[in-house]
Amino acid sequence: MTQKKQEKLKIVGWREKIHLPEFGLYNYKVKVDTGARTSAIHAEDIKMFEVDGKRYVSFTVFPNQKNKKDSRRLTFPKLEKRTIRSSTGRETLRPVVVTEIQVGKEVFEIELTLVNRATLGFRMLLGRTALKGRFMVDSSSSYLQSPSSGN
Repeated sequence: MTQKKQEKLKIVGWREKIHLPEFGLYNYKVKVDTGARTSAIHAEDIKMFEVDGKRYVSFTVFPNQKNKKDSRRLTFPKLEKRTIRSSTGRETLRPVVVTEIQVGKEVFEIELTLVNRATLGFRMLLGRTALKGRFMVDSSSSYLQSPSSGN
């Protein structure tokens, strides 16, 4: 990447707060993970089904880290099922949905895999595909593009 292109990219920290308006999630804490190609969100009770030949997935998300209050049941068109390899090398077949995300002032669509991340520190990973061409990562900083940072 040329220096001119790099200068146009916004900088994110290793963790940020984002908005997923179609999920009803605001100021949602995510880990920025350049080791992950695809973004992933914690979801439970994942069910896939068809209506009139169209594929859908319904699932439950939780707005607050480390508690299950205020859960939200959502239904989205299912883009596909994709095999994802975790950081431990384990492969799982996950449903993928497309949704709008807001990071700082940037609003764009991302592909998001649905997986149970209950035992992990962050309920969502923001992967490198979502970052590509938009952001550079400062791994020593946090919340550089979060709504409360005024960016």
